[in-house]
Amino acid sequence: MENQNITVVYKWTAKEGQSEALKGIYRQVSDQMQETEPNALQVDCYFDESSDTLIVYDFFKDAAALGQHLGTTAAGHFGDLLQIAIPGPFLFLGNVPQEMQQAALGMGLDATFAPRVFGFERAKEAVL
Repeated sequence: MENQNITVVYKWTAKEGQSEALKGIYRQVSDQMQETEPNALQVDCYFDESSDTLIVYDFFKDAAALGQHLGTTAAGHFGDLLQIAIPGPFLFLGNVPQEMQQAALGMGLDATFAPRVFGFERAKEAVL
């Protein structure tokens, strides 16, 4: 069976003096996703202090879950993020429908869309 999960890895670079505000917005994003997006399966945020860059890893059950995220949580915070940070690039990994690709590009995102071609996954219990 084909893997329908979608991973999105992207970064935001905080404008001068906006690092804490950027992290604060992403705490809200993460909390909102956990509370209202049951098919957003994982969110991890990383921050590089030397470049004021937040790197985000989002893992969605499927395209519908990504669509819900883009239409709700992401849309609700995007304007505020643009005020304090520079977006991109955004890497969408998995089978992202054409209409979602066009929506992301329409938002002005530096986006790359790549369907999965091969790989493997170990059982999580084996690596813990």
